[in-house]
Amino acid sequence: MSSRNQIADGHSAADGAEPSKGKILVVDDDRLVLATVVHGLASAGYHVIDADNGDDAILLAREHKPDLALLDIRMDGKSGLEVAEYLRDVGHTPFVFLSAFSDDATVARVTQLGALAYLVKPLDVGQILPTVDAAFERARALRRQEPLAAAPVDSVDDAADALSQPVALAVGVLMHRFSQTRGDALARLRRHAAAEGRSLRVQAERVIAAVEDLASPEG
Repeated sequence: MSSRNQIADGHSAADGAEPSKGKILVVDDDRLVLATVVHGLASAGYHVIDADNGDDAILLAREHKPDLALLDIRMDGKSGLEVAEYLRDVGHTPFVFLSAFSDDATVARVTQLGALAYLVKPLDVGQILPTVDAAFERARALRRQEPLAAAPVDSVDDAADALSQPVALAVGVLMHRFSQTRGDALARLRRHAAAEGRSLRVQAERVIAAVEDLASPEG
C-alpha cells in the first residue's frame, strides 16, 4: 500500500515560517479517518505529515522528526505498536494511539509502550483536540526535559488532571468498555473518583492498573 505522504499546514507556507503549534505525524490506513484528522489538526494550527502505513510512517519520522505522532494500531505491514516502538527507542518521538479495539491485551500494551493518550474511533476532531493539545505540550516538555506542573493531589475535579496522561488513557479505556463518548467517560471517571475520595489522576491510574492485571498471564 502506498502512502499519501502529504503535508498539511494550517498556516501559509509562502514565507517558509513554521507553524507556531509544531509538527505532528498522523498514521492511519483508513483514508477517511486520515483525511479527517489531518484536516482538523491543520485547521487547529498544526503542521501535519501523514501516512497510511507503518513502513512509510517510519521513513517520514526519520525525515521530518515530528514533535508528536498519532498512530492507528492495526494496519497492514507494520502495526502502530511496531511504529511506536521505533519512535520510542530510535526517534525519541512521543505518540498517541488511535484505536477501534478495546481488548485488555491491546490496552495494556498501549500503556506499557508509554503512549501519552489513547483516542477512540470514530473520532470527532473537535472533541479530541484538547487531548491532542495536552499530549503535544507533554511532548514538548519531554523534548526539552522540563518538569511538568504537578496537579493538586486533593482535587477530584482538576482541569490539569483531566488532560494528564493517565486520565487520557483511562478515558479511552472507559469509552471502549462502556461505549461512551469522551465526555461521558470522563464524567464516569470523575464520579468514581469523588465517590472513593481520590484525585482524578489516582483513579485513572487504578483503571489502567486493573486493565494491566486482567491482561497479564497471571491475571
